[in-house]
Amino acid sequence: MSFLPHPDRRPVLVAGASSGIGAATAQWLARQGHPVALAARRMTTLQELADKIAADGGEAVAVPLDVTDEASVIDCVAKAQAAIGELEIVVAGAGDLAIGLSYETSPAEFADQINIHLTGAYRLYRAVIGGMIERTRGDIVFIGSDVAVHPRPWSSAYVAAKSGIDGLVATIALELEGTGVRAGVVRPGQTLTGMGMDLDPEATTGMLNDWIRHGLARHGNFLAPEHIAQAVAAMVAMPRGAHMRSVEVEAEGALPREKRSAKGTEQ
Repeated sequence: MSFLPHPDRRPVLVAGASSGIGAATAQWLARQGHPVALAARRMTTLQELADKIAADGGEAVAVPLDVTDEASVIDCVAKAQAAIGELEIVVAGAGDLAIGLSYETSPAEFADQINIHLTGAYRLYRAVIGGMIERTRGDIVFIGSDVAVHPRPWSSAYVAAKSGIDGLVATIALELEGTGVRAGVVRPGQTLTGMGMDLDPEATTGMLNDWIRHGLARHGNFLAPEHIAQAVAAMVAMPRGAHMRSVEVEAEGALPREKRSAKGTEQ
């Protein structure tokens, strides 16, 4: 896909850009003409993506980031701004997934998920918000999850963290009114990414069986990371004077086979 010049160049930082939703979002925004700082722990993977974006005519730089380390977050923001300019769009999407029944999850394991998904996102917010307020311009998009609205078993810490993201965004969106800075959350439903692919197969089977038992697995379709990237792009593209605070994106159920066949014969 070709990269298009954008009349309004807005430097972007995407946390968690080494794979999945983060990588897709970085590529999507780069295709719209925005320079993008790719941030994550896997620098080799980030550099490969930066090279791909550059080869396609975009502008990207790879920057190391560990959202569990405040010094790393501050250093990442400084390096990104030195490379592509003052940040106007920040996407907080770093994270991983650990599963287990709540009564078998240790307090340390629970705290790790909160630290990555919630406190890590807050660290990034704190590192960029001062400059955005000073410039009276900026968009911060937090990647949440539909589990904040529809909790699922076997992921108590993840649900708690993503519910916290919803509360955080609701609060700071109010606090930022009149500053020129907008904060929003995109809540993906089940999305086919690399996150969770290294989970224990036995635990994963138990989790999926419980989801089915509670009616939480409606169908087998998954979103693609690009679907979430489009939602993020729509949020930050809202004209001044409008604020898209939250978007929930769910996978569409498949048409019945006979209707798919009929549709094919009509074309």
